Amino acid sequence: MKGKVILWVGIFLASCFAFTSCDNGSETGTIGSFQLKSDAFSNNQRLDTKYCYTGVTGGQNISLPFNWVGAPENAQSFALVIYDPDGGDWIHWAIFNIPTDCSAISEGASGKNMPEGSFELDNEFGTSGYGGPEPPVGTGTHRYIATLYALNTSNISGISGFRSYSSINTLLDEKIIEKTSIIGVYSR
Repeated sequence: MKGKVILWVGIFLASCFAFTSCDNGSETGTIGSFQLKSDAFSNNQRLDTKYCYTGVTGGQNISLPFNWVGAPENAQSFALVIYDPDGGDWIHWAIFNIPTDCSAISEGASGKNMPEGSFELDNEFGTSGYGGPEPPVGTGTHRYIATLYALNTSNISGISGFRSYSSINTLLDEKIIEKTSIIGVYSR
């Protein structure tokens, strides 16, 4: 009998791990239906050079496309932040007040075709909106973590210009219902 119980416990645990080991792109590794995706890359895949900043040979600074599914029903808005933890938490794109009826941002939307009511902060390059990857030559592979936050507020106001990654985290800290991430990589 003892052997059968151990076998059943083993099967149960194995099935639990089978269901929870899926990669949903989450930075935290949590499993849920809220998922951020991109038609331009899969999680941990190299980004195409056209999405890079203009200092990279072939870089066109075209903003990345994103779409998401499974947003929490109680979300009142979304925020999207892309940063490079290997470049000192360099902010590449920060968008706030994305309405909940929006589930995608198209390629090249920055500054031109953003969701109504949303706004883009300045990036670390000192320009408004998207600033693509531009890792220094010889610094290895950099990760570009795109995180979509489902927030408990419909409007974040009173901020403009540039905000550091830590100040964005502080601003969003108590407003986050759920978050999901996808990581692109680039080196030169």
